[in-house]
Parts: sequence; structure tokens; C-alpha cells
Amino acid sequence: MSKSFFQVLTEAIAHFIQYGYSSQKELNLWVKLLKSAIGRQLGSPVQTEQMVTRALKGVYRRQVTLHGIIKVHEGVSKFSVDKLKPTMRRELERRILASANLIKLNRESAIASTLRRFEGWATSIPKGGSQAVDVNKEKKDIRKAITKLTYQERRVIVDQGQKFAASLNAVVAKENKAIAAKWRSRWRTKGYDYREDHKERDENVYAIADNWAIRQGLMKAGECGYTQDITQPAEEINCQCRYTYIYSINDLPPEMLTEKGRQLLGK
Repeated sequence: MSKSFFQVLTEAIAHFIQYGYSSQKELNLWVKLLKSAIGRQLGSPVQTEQMVTRALKGVYRRQVTLHGIIKVHEGVSKFSVDKLKPTMRRELERRILASANLIKLNRESAIASTLRRFEGWATSIPKGGSQAVDVNKEKKDIRKAITKLTYQERRVIVDQGQKFAASLNAVVAKENKAIAAKWRSRWRTKGYDYREDHKERDENVYAIADNWAIRQGLMKAGECGYTQDITQPAEEINCQCRYTYIYSINDLPPEMLTEKGRQLLGK
């Protein structure tokens, strides 16, 4: 039965405490053993891609297959969403590839950091060994990047899911000619680590530049400006804000209507 990363690390530290750093060849052997043990602990890249794929396909199913996406697009029909499925499938494939690559890069960085920490510590032990080593502290320091990695990977998958949902919403909004978007912050959600500027945007309505209503002189940007003037929902790491989209000038705040728009609505 193969040894775990923790077991191999324990043996490696015990070896250098007893004998110290004597040769690069010996150090390279332990580094190779540690790298192999880390690989077994983390699993293969194929397993990672499967994990990402399951998560993002879950988002696609809820938002597109089950039409959950129309909750933030009032007036957009299920038929309209279904017509966009080919575009949304391409976005799913693109997001799976990007997410898997990001996790791969994070893993490579964590593994390299762990092995550097071990090599740095091992080469500091004089030949003949040393008893002046805080074993628990060294284990914790060397394992730090790997210990955090599983948690970080879960956060990456959640964050990529938010980004994917936001991109699907943007596709629907563009193809159905949305004219504005209202920012929805989750700052009231217990435990959510919101950004203060995102909280301040809550319920703000932003015009979508060069939309049909602007071109017809029926609306204008309000004091909040345009969607292009701010970061978008889920653009920043771990942002769970979202837009609800506006398609009719009747649903705009009064200050975003022009005189022509008010006359058309009889206001």
C-alpha cells in the first residue's frame, strides 16, 4: 500500500534530523518521493476536470435546461432561452477548459511551493543532523500550501460557477436586447464576505450602452451611469452579486426616461 504524503514527509524530516544534508543526490530522492505522494493525494488531472465539469454542468442544468435563468430576465420566454442553447453550450465548454486550467496552475504552484519549502529546510540542517528542530512546526510549514489547496480548489469551482452563470445571463440579455441592469448584492446574506462598494451598488440601475431605447431617444443613463463603467457581477474573485435585467422603458426609474420616453408612456 502506497504511503500518504504525510507519512513520506514525516520520514523525510526524521531522516534529515538524524543525518542532516549530505548530498544533492539524496535530497533529490526525497523530493521525488514527496512529489509522488502529493500526486497520489491530490488525484489526477482527469479527476479534477471531471469535478469541474460536474459543477459547471450543474449550473447549466439549473439555469438553462430548467430555465432558472428567466427569473432575472422578466419578459424573456423559455423559447427565447432555448434558441440560445448552442451559444450557451459553447460558453460551458469554454468555462470548463478555463476552470480546469486554473486549477491545474494552482496545483503546480502549490506543489512547487511545498517542495521549495522542504528543500530550503532540509539544506539548512548541518551534516550529522540536529536535535534543535521543532518537528511539528516544520511539518505544518512545509504542508501549508498543500493543506490549503483542497479548500482553494472548492472556492475556485464555486467562483467559476458564479462567473459562468453571469456570462449566461449576459448572453440572454444581449440577444434579447436588454436596455438596463439592476445590481443585486448579497450583502444581507449571513456569512457572505461582501465588498463595501458592491453593497453600495445594491438596487442601482445601470444603462446598457447604445441600446435600442437610447438610439430612439426614449431613455438616458441615470446618475449611476452605464454597466461598462463598473466591474460586472462575478467579475471579481468570489463575488456573488448578480444583475436583473430590464427590457421595457416602463420598468426604468423615472429619471432615466427622456421627455420623449415620458410622452410615449403618458407620464
